[in-house]
Amino acid sequence: MTSPNQIQLENIAETDFEIFALLKQRYSPRVFKNELINNRHLGQLFEAVRWSASSNNLQPWRFIYGVQGTEAYQKIFDCLSDFNKTWASNAPLLMLAAYKETNTEGKENFHALHDLGLSLGNMTMQAQYLGIGMHHMAGVNWQEAHKKFNVPNGYHVATAIALGYYGGDLDVLPEDLQKQEIDKRRRKPQESFAFNGMWKENK
Repeated sequence: MTSPNQIQLENIAETDFEIFALLKQRYSPRVFKNELINNRHLGQLFEAVRWSASSNNLQPWRFIYGVQGTEAYQKIFDCLSDFNKTWASNAPLLMLAAYKETNTEGKENFHALHDLGLSLGNMTMQAQYLGIGMHHMAGVNWQEAHKKFNVPNGYHVATAIALGYYGGDLDVLPEDLQKQEIDKRRRKPQESFAFNGMWKENK
């Protein structure tokens, strides 16, 4: 069986240009070490968020998290899509990421979702530095999450995230997901999204 450390080594990105090592190492695991994230590391993750860039320094991000074995964890798990439920139960921590939709004057903050993304980028790199994998999930029933966690009007749950230390046993995953876990990572070429001077979308 492939070891957890070998999985992580095989998932280092083959980049066209040399980039920061943590960026090459980062990927979205579906299997995690059977160990709770310690409070110091959790504090470091949210401190990385705290110092993220945001429009007008509004810091519109909000997070709800639950530790494996708690009621909060189960409530988050219940909001996941059926597909995500096939693997996410082995994550030591589940999290919902939300943003405040308006600014201090009550007007729409068009950049709030962008700022939430920036904060999660910070958290993801801090997590990678600590040996923690993060799997961001679009497959979440945000309406159900709002009900379960009494999310007030003016806030919106955007994504769910599974977190845990890299490691674990591939056998806890369905067979098709085991293959995905060790498949070579692929990305679109830069030319498909970075345009010099004029939009050049190739469909």
